Amino acid sequence: MLVLHAHLPFVKHPDYDYFLEENWLFEAITETYLPILLNLKKLEAENVHFRLTSSVTPPLAEMLADYHLRDKYIKYLDRSIELVGKELWRTKDDPNFKPVVEMYRDRLNTLKGFLINDLDGSVLNGYKYFQDKGYLEIITCGATHGYLPFMTNEKAVRAQLEVAAQTHEKHFGRRPLGIWLPECAYYAGLEYKLEEAGIKYFFVDTHGILYSKPRPRYGTYAPVYAKNGTAAFGRDYFSSKQVWSSKEGYPGDLYYRDFYRDIGYDLDYEYIKPYICPDGTRVFTGLKYHRITGDSEYKEVYQPDIAYSKTIDHAKHFVQGREAQINEVGDIIDRKPLIISPYDSELYGHWWFEGPDFLMNVFREMDKSDTVKAVTALEYLGEFPTNQVVDVNPSSWGDEGYYKVWLNTGNDWIYRHLHFMADNMTMLAGKYKDGTDSLKTRCLNQLARELLLCQASDWAFLITTGTATEYSTERTREHIYNFMKLYGMLEDSRIDIGYLEWLENKNSTFQGIDYRIYA
Repeated sequence: MLVLHAHLPFVKHPDYDYFLEENWLFEAITETYLPILLNLKKLEAENVHFRLTSSVTPPLAEMLADYHLRDKYIKYLDRSIELVGKELWRTKDDPNFKPVVEMYRDRLNTLKGFLINDLDGSVLNGYKYFQDKGYLEIITCGATHGYLPFMTNEKAVRAQLEVAAQTHEKHFGRRPLGIWLPECAYYAGLEYKLEEAGIKYFFVDTHGILYSKPRPRYGTYAPVYAKNGTAAFGRDYFSSKQVWSSKEGYPGDLYYRDFYRDIGYDLDYEYIKPYICPDGTRVFTGLKYHRITGDSEYKEVYQPDIAYSKTIDHAKHFVQGREAQINEVGDIIDRKPLIISPYDSELYGHWWFEGPDFLMNVFREMDKSDTVKAVTALEYLGEFPTNQVVDVNPSSWGDEGYYKVWLNTGNDWIYRHLHFMADNMTMLAGKYKDGTDSLKTRCLNQLARELLLCQASDWAFLITTGTATEYSTERTREHIYNFMKLYGMLEDSRIDIGYLEWLENKNSTFQGIDYRIYA
């Protein structure tokens, strides 16, 4: 069971023609989402059997559907194509770099054609297409990837899950039956909130299953049931290690593209200036011409054909490893062993450029195998509906497996504000549960959006890792400020319509939200 987690925090800055953090979305579309969908289209054309499970988290779905961000993405893509055109001219007499530039030219034009002609300009159309064909099981996440174990207000947990389910139905035409828990973070009793939202199964890290009570009879080779019948699937250690390990993982192969060598930093400043930040800050352009080569700063030129052949070799090795697992375990247990291999989507393509081709070749190899086949959670549960009942172990898939990445001395200041906001949101929802005038209703709905956006686990995570710390801190403070200002307006019955409209346009996610979900 291959499972991808497609997620980015909601980032939208309509007041700026260019905003650096919006590139998180644009890079992921170009390097991950479109290449994966394009490869699924190839598999369909080849009549290869494949089944893939993928979350498309509510904030990501909302951004992919946002026309402002979609227009900005086309401009981003056109700017990349323009830069490739300049690079073709610059490298026309260079036999080393010209083939790499030509690869980017063909790739970017193919992706643009696929987006516009096949997907009618919407990445979500690609996900819906494969869902409706039965090849793709799309699951949800928390509304804004909020860290559920730290929400002391149970109505805040319920809102994260119910808004997620409603948003999923809006974009994909059906309520979700599965969920990738935000950060795979589980706490005892969460299954009852999942059940309320109609969720039938969820994913946890390996130790979330192995440390269950009683101990799981089949380890992670079969799902377990929580006491209310919600199924939990645990990550397989071995298949994860083959991809994630910095020493043994496939992405570290010396012939794969080096992520860090980008012409945004390598080329002459005046030449590259139109394609980096308007303030002159150098950033990644996505055009990277070197392979990993080794641990030193010396890097050799990237060779796309050799890199692609490596994805075939690694796909064969990966499937052989799963065959060995199945053969070993299959003689011991009384059912078909299930191997759950979950990964961040953005690993495939963004961090590991060749990742989408590796996935495609894994499905091709499985299609040839008599031992291992791709399956979804619902297919497996349909074949094996009887499973062991356990108390799932509280856990996450963060560093050391529990909660400290999201609660430590660097980010602990966040939570008193989140608790205060959640408690006041539930108070206001109860106070106005029978409705109010249209302006106050809009204010209350925006209060709910600001709370949800502030709860995103991404901000605490990025503060811990030291990545985008300033932006994450500023975003957290911004949503706290917005909430408190709206709260004061509502309590004083003096609502600033201009400010409210500005927030509704900027933080425009969850257009159909009803604040009474907190009542």
